[in-house]
Amino acid sequence: DISVTVNGHGNAGFKENVTRVERELLAGINNSRFGAPHIIISGAPGSGKGTQCENIVKQYNVVHISTGDILREHVKGGTDLGKQAKEFMSKGELVPDELVISMVKAKLSEPEVQKKGWLLDGFPRTPAQAQALAAAGVTADVFLQLEVPDEVLVERICGRRTDPVTGKIYHLKFNPPPSDPAVINRLQHRKDDTEEALRTRLVAYHNNVNGILDFYKDISVTVNGHGNAGFKENVTRVERELLAGINNSRFG
Repeated sequence: DISVTVNGHGNAGFKENVTRVERELLAGINNSRFGAPHIIISGAPGSGKGTQCENIVKQYNVVHISTGDILREHVKGGTDLGKQAKEFMSKGELVPDELVISMVKAKLSEPEVQKKGWLLDGFPRTPAQAQALAAAGVTADVFLQLEVPDEVLVERICGRRTDPVTGKIYHLKFNPPPSDPAVINRLQHRKDDTEEALRTRLVAYHNNVNGILDFYKDISVTVNGHGNAGFKENVTRVERELLAGINNSRFG
């Protein structure tokens, strides 16, 4: 299957449509020549992983895969795996790695995913999951880690506030809410956005990712997601490092 379908409509202008066609065509040609890219991305809360995922999907036309999304799909669809997972979730227990791996394998076997390639978002999280994924025959071209100092993550996360009426998320320093007293008074601070809660999550994240980095050391690409660079510079840096990692995997 070598077809590439591009939506030539939407609200984009002529130049945007031309750019989209160029991007989709290049991705299709490269996938046909070298195989579809397989990418794993890891990053702590507040590292900008969500933003980078959006740009990687746009750049490589891969399928974004989140285990949380897959889990919800199976439970909602009433699949055998979903029913098994629901039993654990209803008891407040974590879904076992074996079930999650089975769901990931099912997703990766879908024709669209095999054709386009995939971006595994935040999975595997632990060395045990990485080993189980490898045992299932799932290998990646690049393991991309976004590295941001903990103090920066604390500042990013703890300053977030949510407007329950509009759903907008503000930051007291980087993206302040409007000066409207009504808006300011109704802003909410999530319980898991406190420094104490975040630092607990960061300890667990670092413990897990250090083991994973050892497992993926041959394909690991670490990008500094902080520094004094602006948003565009950070996106460009990730794009550059990721492309180098994929090319190294393809050509050595």
